[in-house]
Amino acid sequence: MSQPCDTASILEVIRPARHSVPLVFASPHSGSAYPDEFVQGSNLDPLSLRRSEDSFVDQLFATAHANGAPLLRALFPRAFCDPNREPYELDPAMFEDDLPAFANTRSPRVAAGLGTIARVVANGAEIYGGKLRYAEISSRINGYYKPYHAALRALVDETRDAFGFCVLVDCHSMPSIGGPMDKDPGESRVDFVLGDCFGTACAPAITDTAERCLTGLGYVVTRNDPYAGGFTTRHYGRPADRVHALQIEINRALYMNEETIRPSADMPTLASNLGQLVDVLGRLAGRDLAPR
Repeated sequence: MSQPCDTASILEVIRPARHSVPLVFASPHSGSAYPDEFVQGSNLDPLSLRRSEDSFVDQLFATAHANGAPLLRALFPRAFCDPNREPYELDPAMFEDDLPAFANTRSPRVAAGLGTIARVVANGAEIYGGKLRYAEISSRINGYYKPYHAALRALVDETRDAFGFCVLVDCHSMPSIGGPMDKDPGESRVDFVLGDCFGTACAPAITDTAERCLTGLGYVVTRNDPYAGGFTTRHYGRPADRVHALQIEINRALYMNEETIRPSADMPTLASNLGQLVDVLGRLAGRDLAPR
């Protein structure tokens, strides 16, 4: 499978007319541009492959640019290559040849079948009918994963240089009921989960403000359970280096039909409410987190 010819085919940065707040939004799992060869080589039909998508999350946060913040969105799907993992979290059982020694083959994500190259979709169904070759996966990592993180790093550094610090909001959605690969199988989920790696990835004021805003809008919110923050939150969230990262997980039942993967009539209301969250976080960051 060949690499994409340019980054415009794999990601998009939606920039504001003026970058006026120290925020960056990222949607790594809302991509739905499935390469033909990947679909043809899968055990699953196209709808089943989409079970792992954070569908429409990029649309839910589309007001970010109107509030003065850029939004990075992956166009490629999570089932094809997951940018919210280490670059080489790989399951050796998926390959017909040997993996390089630097690959992380023992992480909990790999054990669950959800490494950088997933073995299964979110409901546990196997993606591939046969073994893969490492050269193909290396091509995906170099052609999709690395350009995504190069773009994200550039946005974070650009924001920190301009404002003295950066708040990165990593935007996700979750099934309304925990799946077989999750920590909470069969359990109904709250409306939002805020993940800050148990307070290590961002200033408490950021998580506190997000929680107050969402609960004030009538939503049920928890922190760090069952999602404390993925690779992006852990890797970029370094308050000592003036970069804060907060992961937001949205219950899909709030805005979409999870079976047909179509937006529901409630999606515009949720998008409007998330616009309020973007505005509140921007005002907090500009007022209370700026270097003295």
